[in-house]
Formats: sequence, structure tokens, C-alpha cells
Amino acid sequence: MQPGTQRELTMRFLAEPTDVNYGGQVHGGQVMKWIDQAGYAAAVGWCGTYAVTVAVGGIRFVAPIKISDLVSIHTVLVHTGTTSMHFAVDVKARDPMGGEPRLCTHCIIVFVALDADKKPAPVPCWQPTDDADVRMSEYALKVMKLSKGIEQTMEAAAHNDAE
Repeated sequence: MQPGTQRELTMRFLAEPTDVNYGGQVHGGQVMKWIDQAGYAAAVGWCGTYAVTVAVGGIRFVAPIKISDLVSIHTVLVHTGTTSMHFAVDVKARDPMGGEPRLCTHCIIVFVALDADKKPAPVPCWQPTDDADVRMSEYALKVMKLSKGIEQTMEAAAHNDAE
């Protein structure tokens, strides 16, 4: 596939007994691992080179995932910078024998493309084509701005505690 053409990616699999906590629900950390894996596959599919996760923002665990649920992780590119790619990620699950998928987790994940020397590399530009694309791109930027604000607040608090 040509770089700059794979905007969306969906991974599907069954939640396994090794994925769950003592309450019988999938660990949040496991869900985050799946998000990172799907995000990586989407990022390298878009840029055509190696990429690394640089941020995850606005992660929200909405509903639990149970053993044997059919899990679907859908990523869609919603913003590109010079070297970065922002993806909206929805994690849904359902009983594999039927039923409607339920939204379980949502977030924005950001990757940076790297060249052979592991330096940030340019990515193919993506431009919104309709109002929904514009809204999602603006949403991604707002989520990441909010995340940066939280980081700065935490750093200031840590600095004050050190004094």
C-alpha cells in the first residue's frame, strides 16, 4: 500500500482469559496495549516508515470488556503535523454469538514517524474533506492541548513539592 493512503484500520480478536483481572474484565492496561498496537499499525500504514507513540490523550473507559468478547479496535487518522499523526481510536466489544457492539474505550493517540537514523521524519499530509473531518481534527488538537495542560500542572505541582 502506498504511504498516505491507509487512513483507517480495524483490528478484531477475542478477549482471552489471560487478558482479564480478578473481576473477569479486561485490564485497562491490556486495552491500552491493544490501542498502541492498532495505532502503530495505522501509523506505519499511513507514513510508510517506523513510528513511535508520543502521546495518548482523552482516554476514557466507558464499558467493560469480558472474556470471549469479540473486540474491535478502529483507528482513523484525524490530523497530521509535519512529522506527527493523530488517530481517533474506538474500542468496541460484543458477544461473538450476536448482539450489538458497545463502545468500551475511546482516545486520541499520536505517533511520530522516524527515519532510518531514528530522527523525526515528514509524514504525508492529510487534509479534512468534510465537516465531520474538520470537527475530528479540531477535537484531536483540543484533547492533546488539554493533555499538555495537565502535564504542565503536574510538573508545577512536583516542582512545588520539591521545594
